[in-house]
Amino acid sequence: MIVMADVGTLSPEIRDRLNAWIEQGGVLVRFAGPRLAQADDDLVPVKLRRGGRTLGGSLTWEKPQHMASFAADGPFAGLTVPKDITVSRQVLAEPDAVLATKSWASLEDGTPLVTGEHRGKGVVSLFHVGADMRWSDLPMSGTFVEMLRRVIDMSGYTSKPGPGVASDPNAETVAPLRTLDGFGAFGPPPSTAKPMSADYRDRGTADHPPGFYGSAESPIAVNTLASADRIAPLDTSGLRAKHATYTNTEPRDLRGIMLSTALALFLLDAIVVAMLGGGLAALIRRRAAPAVLALAFLLATTMAPAPTRAQNSSSDDFAIKSVSQTRLAYVVTGNADVDSIVKAGMSGLTLFLGQRTALEAGDPVGVDPARDELAFFPLIYWPIVPGAPKPPQDAINKIDAYMKQGGTVLFDTRDAVEAPPGDNGSSQTPGMQSLRELLSTLDVPELEPVPREHVLTKTFYLLRDFPGRFNTGQTWVESLPREDDEEAAQRPARGGDGVSPIIITSNDLAGAWAIRPDGQPMLPLTPGEPRQREFAFRAGVNIVMYTLTGNYKADQVHAPALIERLGQ
Repeated sequence: MIVMADVGTLSPEIRDRLNAWIEQGGVLVRFAGPRLAQADDDLVPVKLRRGGRTLGGSLTWEKPQHMASFAADGPFAGLTVPKDITVSRQVLAEPDAVLATKSWASLEDGTPLVTGEHRGKGVVSLFHVGADMRWSDLPMSGTFVEMLRRVIDMSGYTSKPGPGVASDPNAETVAPLRTLDGFGAFGPPPSTAKPMSADYRDRGTADHPPGFYGSAESPIAVNTLASADRIAPLDTSGLRAKHATYTNTEPRDLRGIMLSTALALFLLDAIVVAMLGGGLAALIRRRAAPAVLALAFLLATTMAPAPTRAQNSSSDDFAIKSVSQTRLAYVVTGNADVDSIVKAGMSGLTLFLGQRTALEAGDPVGVDPARDELAFFPLIYWPIVPGAPKPPQDAINKIDAYMKQGGTVLFDTRDAVEAPPGDNGSSQTPGMQSLRELLSTLDVPELEPVPREHVLTKTFYLLRDFPGRFNTGQTWVESLPREDDEEAAQRPARGGDGVSPIIITSNDLAGAWAIRPDGQPMLPLTPGEPRQREFAFRAGVNIVMYTLTGNYKADQVHAPALIERLGQ
């Protein structure tokens, strides 16, 4: 069984592998959330409703709903319906003729709470609430545990035998549940245990260790020995072995070694003292060459340096360099002109940070997402080159994991001046088209232009917009919770400390930051308004401070009320 909690967009390769695995008998359990609601995904048992009051896939009632019943022909049949569980938000299913047959659990208003369907030999199920307490208190109840146990029981059997099953290929097979190891300990099955036929009645083997197989409700037992087996004594006659008892090792006398070492150290100390005191001057004058040779030989034998270690690998050097100081990173595109400008821009921003803030960052680092570790950097600048080949899927997966684990990627299409007039003009540029193709397989959250009250506008400087070489493009970040969102009001902090995992701009920030070795700007600005370059640097400072401090500045609006309450 595989469990996915609020996973939105999946790459085609992963989706195909999951579909093949389900067809062969796998059970996929999914939990809803904002990412799943806004994604077009066929790995759900029912079609999800979008638009209207269900924007983002969620519906908020004025009064929380209670659970109604479990389907009589579903896996939860027979469970007691709890009366103290409430649901405040859910992902709605699109009504159709087969929705009732796929609903395993429902709410009082008739909307499904859990749906599922069989696909091939496997099962796909969806909990229409999240896996935590944000949308419902179901995950904290004992009923939720029993529901998961029922779903796990569905994953114990498959109609396709696993490797090593020497029976009818069409026979039903069962997976190992709990097995005995070589020490007689009862626990989870090892990775080498293989499924067996449901009519297996032989003794345990290396592929099928003794234990229980199948579902927890009605397991199949595999014994270590058959009823007719007898344990025979080990025959050692052909090994030329002899019986002996364990003996204690005698202590080793180290007195000679210790005395010799002390004598050698004493002689070395005497020679050094004599050299410092001038006692060897006469000896050196009389027998200069023999004395020098003897002394050199003695020092070479007693103070020979230990062999040096081999140098660390390139990956270790990269890791040590990345963590020795806080560093900004940028993606190397392979275009020499673009990479040189971006490197100069990141160096210019690092210098500006050192002059205006307390952050003394190291030199920026160019990274290759497919090869380098990204977790060392709080911010990665990614310039979009129109027409460049799409990165490999491994690089896309690493970027997706980096964004979900707290990192921020700043995508810059650098083409605001090329956008046609109109609200949707920026989406028609070649750079934006290349960015859309790059983000098509990433799990990108819902975005919006930076609001006036966003933390990004006040992390260090007070800003209204974020210009670069150009000042006509918009800057996009993850959408803030709505003011009427009860969930956001009750939660003390947002995930990732309120930092957007993705920032998109088209103003060519690095082009405005780029400084030549003589300290002069590398590129001109458009339209070149007064102080435009200064505000571009300030925008970069706010972005860096935003990724490092999160929603810290958002709490400053409450400072007057806190001071008044403290009576200061």
